[in-house]
Amino acid sequence: MDYQVHTLKNGIRVLFKRGTTSISHACLIINAGSRDEKNDKGGLAHFIEHLLFKRTKKRTTNQILNRLELVGADLNAYTTKEYTCIHASFINQYLERSLDLFEDIVFQSVFPEDEMLKEKEVILDEISSYEDQPDEAVNDDFEDLIFQDHPLGRNILGTPESVKSFTRKDIEEFRALNYRTDEMIVGVFGSYDFKKVIKIAEKIFGDVTANIKERKRLSVTSYHPQNTSLKKPINQAHCVIGCRSYSFYHPDKVGFLLLNNLLGGNGMSSRLNLQIREKHGIAYTIESNYTPMSDTGIFSIYFGTDMVKIKRAKDLIFKELHKLKADALGSIQLHQAKQKFIGQIALGEENRIGLIISMAKSLLDYGKVDTLEEVFLKIDAVSASRLLQISNQMFETSQLTTLLFEPSE
Repeated sequence: MDYQVHTLKNGIRVLFKRGTTSISHACLIINAGSRDEKNDKGGLAHFIEHLLFKRTKKRTTNQILNRLELVGADLNAYTTKEYTCIHASFINQYLERSLDLFEDIVFQSVFPEDEMLKEKEVILDEISSYEDQPDEAVNDDFEDLIFQDHPLGRNILGTPESVKSFTRKDIEEFRALNYRTDEMIVGVFGSYDFKKVIKIAEKIFGDVTANIKERKRLSVTSYHPQNTSLKKPINQAHCVIGCRSYSFYHPDKVGFLLLNNLLGGNGMSSRLNLQIREKHGIAYTIESNYTPMSDTGIFSIYFGTDMVKIKRAKDLIFKELHKLKADALGSIQLHQAKQKFIGQIALGEENRIGLIISMAKSLLDYGKVDTLEEVFLKIDAVSASRLLQISNQMFETSQLTTLLFEPSE
């Protein structure tokens, strides 16, 4: 078996993949993100993630930050719409030290008022900084368009108004409802015996109080395509075109991941990059992205260019989408697309911290982790005719939303 799993009595699952290097990696994934916030508490999940590093029952902020850094290890965290993740990379001998810190900050944080006030200011600065980056802001505003009046459309950072409103009671309520032990995965990649990993995990996490309760996420609302243009104090135009897409349980998820990679995924040889950047020199950055989630997904094409080139760029993009809707890929084209995608996935395994996080998410979402061979078989099974059907469903012009940030002067 490519990995091993052990479930603690409180529901926390320990995922282990054996490595052979002197560097190990660990993560703690929680099935809780910005979509789980109340309507007037946008940004709370991200705020809590920041505060986890600010004081616990037995450690000060400096002690938390120095616990791993003093031995040359790296500690970090992030929040998405559906997950909160803490992760670390360290020399093999510091596994217990790292997992002990995970347990301390996730389960023993005290959220002092003075740290809350300071962190609110930090996040308000982060929001201001983010608003100065139109390439990021346009993508978040696009998600707000396609998920209007739903938590999935909200910026993960929240708004200045929501951030200022957070109280310790808000934090405690969110954690009680969403930090469920049966929806947590501790992932470990390293050169260890699995029995040793279990022993350490039982010692550190075994006495954590079980929190196993039902939580029903707000289902997505109906989708209405829009075309919106906003004036911004920027020098270059930024545009996103896309729509809602498949969840990660949808049978066409793998096919659409393959199709998106062909269209505008990683690498310089994607169709959009070859046409928009290499052939016509219209945009420095042109890319497409497909992000599946538990009950929906997001497909988007992003590019930035001069305002006078926007129409030309959009015409070329829709031309490429039309090609994928009109004609099935030939056998050579399909083979090349699959080989490129398979090769990128294989190379991605070299990023060991990314690998164990990805495996932990898979265990959380599916209850299992596919081996590379199983992933490759799924990609190989995708037919040209199926890709044609996916293209006609996902690239239907009338179902695409467009958001344009254009310079105000």
